Amino acid sequence: MEESQMPGEKVLYLSKENVELLNISIKDVIDVLERMFKEKGKGNVEMPPKPGIHTRKDAFIHAMPAYIPSMDSAGLKWVGGYPENYKKNLPYITGLLILNDPETGVPLAIMDCTWITAIRTGAATAVAAKYLARQNAEVIGILGCGVQGESNLVALNEVCSIKEVKVYDTLNVKSEAYSTTLGEKLGIDIEVKRNVRDTVEGSDIVVTAGPFLANPDPVIEYLWLKEGVFCCPLDLDSYFKPEIFSKSDLLCTDDLGQFHHFREEGFFSGAPERILDLGDIVCGKSPKRENEKQIITSINIGIALEDMAVAPLVYQRAKVNNIGIWLDL
Repeated sequence: MEESQMPGEKVLYLSKENVELLNISIKDVIDVLERMFKEKGKGNVEMPPKPGIHTRKDAFIHAMPAYIPSMDSAGLKWVGGYPENYKKNLPYITGLLILNDPETGVPLAIMDCTWITAIRTGAATAVAAKYLARQNAEVIGILGCGVQGESNLVALNEVCSIKEVKVYDTLNVKSEAYSTTLGEKLGIDIEVKRNVRDTVEGSDIVVTAGPFLANPDPVIEYLWLKEGVFCCPLDLDSYFKPEIFSKSDLLCTDDLGQFHHFREEGFFSGAPERILDLGDIVCGKSPKRENEKQIITSINIGIALEDMAVAPLVYQRAKVNNIGIWLDL
């Protein structure tokens, strides 16, 4: 690093385009997230439940700080999710991530978090699927064909031998575009379904990737689930009825503290008291899937540790490739 770019003097700014130009692979992101979850299970991380503000109906802006000592990563993501943004031709998720030097606290980089949020969410689903889905899972059901629906399928394709994908979105034009674009990209048959039930029934893995809803009206019923299915709601309890949480043979979440915080806010009313932490499963403290018949649900709300696992990868790759703009602090 040149003297003009010493920590405390300059901060690296990375736009959305800059981050995407780095071409970081989904495999690399899955690998760093699996490492992070192992550290989390061992208690070697720091992350408070994310606080937020809510300026519009079903919208949020969250502050997400975290520290991973073994990755020398500390920082905060300031991220918003606005379900009505598509009407203004804006993305649902927008925000910034600040990466700090753990030794001095000095900001090292400010980067757009759109790509990071999408890719790490999909990678977290893939990590969970490695431990909780059936080994021969090959039929995937995706509800919600936006950015998260896409990143989750790309990530699952890295850890599963997918033969068939079924998708549904309330906007049929989105599901049709999803089917064409991702089907060609991944070389997978993607069938557009006209309702939720047809998407869920017969799927080995079901991912719901809709917006967070303050007053959800869930539609997925337990009787629709295939024996041995792995369910991964990314949208709180917006799609899955409470009985699915209570009847799952194994129920876990990406972070117990955050889960309990959301339950105190009125979500997950049907969830039992006993729920496992994904970090404990990945590090071996808690059991993973034990047989092919278990119905397993992992409530992946999205945690700051995932962002801070990916951020150093982005920062180091940007410096090596001389991408971004150095700004005065």
